[in-house]
Amino acid sequence: MRRPSHRVGDMAWNAWGDPAQARELDATQRQLLIDTLGVTVPAPPRADRSAAVLPPATLPEKAHTALAGVVGPEHVRTDDATRLLHLGGKSTPDLLRRRAGDAAQAPDAVLTPGGHDEVQAVLEVCAEHRVAVVPFGGGTSVVGGVEPLRAGFPAVVSLDLRRLDALLDLDEESGTATLQAGLRTPEAEELLGAEGWTLGHFPQSYEYATIGGYAATRSAGQSSAGHGRFDAMVTALKAATPRGTLELGRAPASAAGPDLRQLLLGSEGAFGVLTEVTVRIRRAPAEQRDEAWTFPSFAAGTAAVRELAQRGALPTAIRISDETETFVNAVIAGAAAPEGCLSVVSHEGTGAEIARSVEAVHGVLTAHGGTRLGTPSTPSTPSAPPSSGAPSSSATPSGTPSGTADAAAAWRRSRFSGPYLRDTLLDTGVLAETLETAASWSALPALRASVTEALTDSLGGDGPAPVILCHLSHAYPTGASLYFTVAADAGEDPLPRWWAAKRAAGDAVAAAGASITHHHAVGTDHRDWMEAEVGPLGVEMLAAVKRTLDPAGIMNPGKLIPAAAQPLA
Repeated sequence: MRRPSHRVGDMAWNAWGDPAQARELDATQRQLLIDTLGVTVPAPPRADRSAAVLPPATLPEKAHTALAGVVGPEHVRTDDATRLLHLGGKSTPDLLRRRAGDAAQAPDAVLTPGGHDEVQAVLEVCAEHRVAVVPFGGGTSVVGGVEPLRAGFPAVVSLDLRRLDALLDLDEESGTATLQAGLRTPEAEELLGAEGWTLGHFPQSYEYATIGGYAATRSAGQSSAGHGRFDAMVTALKAATPRGTLELGRAPASAAGPDLRQLLLGSEGAFGVLTEVTVRIRRAPAEQRDEAWTFPSFAAGTAAVRELAQRGALPTAIRISDETETFVNAVIAGAAAPEGCLSVVSHEGTGAEIARSVEAVHGVLTAHGGTRLGTPSTPSTPSAPPSSGAPSSSATPSGTPSGTADAAAAWRRSRFSGPYLRDTLLDTGVLAETLETAASWSALPALRASVTEALTDSLGGDGPAPVILCHLSHAYPTGASLYFTVAADAGEDPLPRWWAAKRAAGDAVAAAGASITHHHAVGTDHRDWMEAEVGPLGVEMLAAVKRTLDPAGIMNPGKLIPAAAQPLA
């Protein structure tokens, strides 16, 4: 059992990440945003932590005593500072509420168990005393996945897994690692990197998200084109439920009935708590090559990615930005926008592997009208992701020429700083948020058009139209994911303004036959569209699993399963 030498700290209670790493805009960029979006109401100042009013903690004394007996009195925290840090996730609505000093949904206590057995015992105590339990990893959810909802229970506790932070086993022969669920990704990379291995999983939440959180939400990372989604990396898992322990996954493949691991992957803590995850790992790549390409249209770029996916020739990472996103990202970076639609492509591996990937990819991209920016780059040693809350280095990777790298390196160094920029936009009076979906290749054009129209109609009104950015973020042989970024005048009451837009976009996604979420998960925000996603019988199946594993309904109530099918408290 090995633990990291460096621990990632907590995020700010009312902003993303470490405020010291805030991503600022200069005066010209701010004014351009204000003029373009018609911002007329200055953003109110953020409420100080001292202004946040928390409700009294209502954890029953008998439950408090029993829980302290399981995890130790020092690991049952009821102080205001700790409760504030566990108010929920980091969606734009979350941040707007906290900026206003709203801490009404604070948990009654925060528990930090020290291992699987303690987690199991905590769930049994909470079931006995009818206390709701919300598993908490990095707190990075943007869909209400870790909101401490009481749902009719007398109390709710946040189950912070930070002490489950060990590398339990490294099987180099099989290429797998067993990690405790509370490890944050930089900590896992430190432990694996010491032996020359990597997860290769780098979503935008990389700096703070946890191993358990990735599994519980079916996370997808920016290198998933080459490495696969996180759920595809999981070979085995261990979970505590109110009914007992589940250990699933005995072999790389099995015909022993339905794969029960899939009931826990994506379950968002509604059935139990993932405590250990065994994942496929890979040798750290020797070299990395980033490139920037442009296409005459989003359709041309999409066709190129489709052909790569269907040929099985996808590089480690590839994304296509539409014309609006291409222009806006260039403005933010202080660079000239390229013509058409920008695509960032990354290859990793040995020199020979990169050469083969480049040959296959270049042929396809060129055939679809793609033009490479700059000259071919010399492969370089991969730049390490940030190890804590700091955005990745602004330095251009060695061996990458300026023509290609100005766009590609700007993407790489800013890929973890988008949420920091959102805080800056909110400070400017700009409502900013993201949403994502996925559909078959044939359905993508209509899906993009309908979601863009729904957001524009909802947020435009009589004033300037919102800015809607879109990129193709993940590709498969049969379809792909679209990722939308929205910026609009926040107005005097931004919360209902955003919820109306979210509802319109969700309805457009459902009407198009697309998935309500590709990698952000369900939480509370997407729960109302679950029946459209899986059908009434599918919802019944989920509810039946919950009743079996969590008969009292204490596990992360209000998430994943539509309200009408939730067990009653």
